[in-house]
Amino acid sequence: MTTARTQPTHEQVERYLPWIVAVALFMQQLDATIVNTAVPTMAASLQVASLSLKSVVTSYTIGLAVFIPLSGWVADRFGTRKVFGIAVFMFTLGSLCCGLSLNLPMLIASRVLQGAGAAIMLPVGRLALLLAFPKSEMLRVMNFVIIPALLGPLLGPLMGGLIVHWMPWRMIFLLNLPFGALGLYLVHRFMPDHKDANVGPFDKLGFLLFGSGVALFSYVLEIFGQHRLSWQEITGLMAGALALLAGYGWHAQARKEPLLSLNLFGIRTFRISVVGGFVTRLGIAGMPFLLPLLYQIGLGYAPWQAGLLTMPQAAAAIGMKLITAPILSRFGHRVVLLTNTVLIGTMILTFSLVGPGTPVWVILIFSLLQGSFSALQFTSMNTLSYADTTDAQASDASTTASTAQQLSISIGVACASLVTGWFLGNVSQSDSAQLIPALHHAFLTLGIVTILSALVFLGLRSTDGDTVSNRIHIRAEE
Repeated sequence: MTTARTQPTHEQVERYLPWIVAVALFMQQLDATIVNTAVPTMAASLQVASLSLKSVVTSYTIGLAVFIPLSGWVADRFGTRKVFGIAVFMFTLGSLCCGLSLNLPMLIASRVLQGAGAAIMLPVGRLALLLAFPKSEMLRVMNFVIIPALLGPLLGPLMGGLIVHWMPWRMIFLLNLPFGALGLYLVHRFMPDHKDANVGPFDKLGFLLFGSGVALFSYVLEIFGQHRLSWQEITGLMAGALALLAGYGWHAQARKEPLLSLNLFGIRTFRISVVGGFVTRLGIAGMPFLLPLLYQIGLGYAPWQAGLLTMPQAAAAIGMKLITAPILSRFGHRVVLLTNTVLIGTMILTFSLVGPGTPVWVILIFSLLQGSFSALQFTSMNTLSYADTTDAQASDASTTASTAQQLSISIGVACASLVTGWFLGNVSQSDSAQLIPALHHAFLTLGIVTILSALVFLGLRSTDGDTVSNRIHIRAEE
């Protein structure tokens, strides 16, 4: 149902709505990657250890994971224009607070606010596009909108490096302010307002159980190994987090319309895709956080140089999107995921060979290969999630899979930091002679975990995913 109050014309919607969503997507993707190359500089400014800044990365993805399930309901209940505008305001306010943060706790809280805004902003933007354009136009519109999603990771590491090299690190976040102001103006003028009069009641208890369980679990990962609490206290907190999440599982089974539908895990391909993707990302997700530490503290490169060394990953990901569909059509999801997971793990292992004498061109090749394999992996897992879901299940499947993805990224970064800290011991993190071996051991550990995650995909059949890869048609022709 569409409200009639001050609706923009159809021509205005067609012209401006894709730009509104594209700018929002660019801000989100940029902020997800721009911080990584700035970590050493930010740590020195805030007078904390570099590895402790994992919380600045994970708090953003935790905000995404907790609030993504909320986005669809609030948009249906209060309207896409109002909710999208509030989300842009939250993201912009979070950016301002990040730039004004005086210490690490303030920065973490501000990043959570940013993540909450992004979590609501992006799904609601996609919903507005689906409701505003006919299906025949969706491919063209989504291809236009997705370009910023690809440019964000490409430019983020370099921009972060350049900013902290020439300006205060706070500009990383204050850069969002003019974009946010422009976004609020465009939303007010040109965003269509869609509501659903038949939206059901919000799952308040489910949101409370899931959100508090995830937050407590993340806090335990944050303080683990820092000797701020005894092992008995940490064990108690972890037990409490798991109890809350288990309570949500019990609640979701009994509720008709839960916050996250766990019944989807009864679909074999969805279950394997989400569980396999979760485990795989535990190894992959920590690399964007650890590599800038290796390049800057370990090898002595400037922040902008470290950004350049990571750019091939994003560039390769863009190129891989052009050939992912033919690869899946030819070999199928089972073969691709089994093989490619091992290749990703192997590439993570190879970074343990990078040291002070490693030529730059070797690092660039490693980065290019890692980006290629990772892009193929993510696309394969994401498309497999929808292989056997019905149209009625598509929205729930998207929400559940996206939430699991953000959780795995957050936990992956935290685990990567914990493993590095374990091997580093009590040695100063600014000592390159000690940090490099610790990072090498972390790469070996993450690589092995990634390779072992391929075992999850053994549960796939050779025909799984054929409905989304068009492999059925190829077989028919053969």
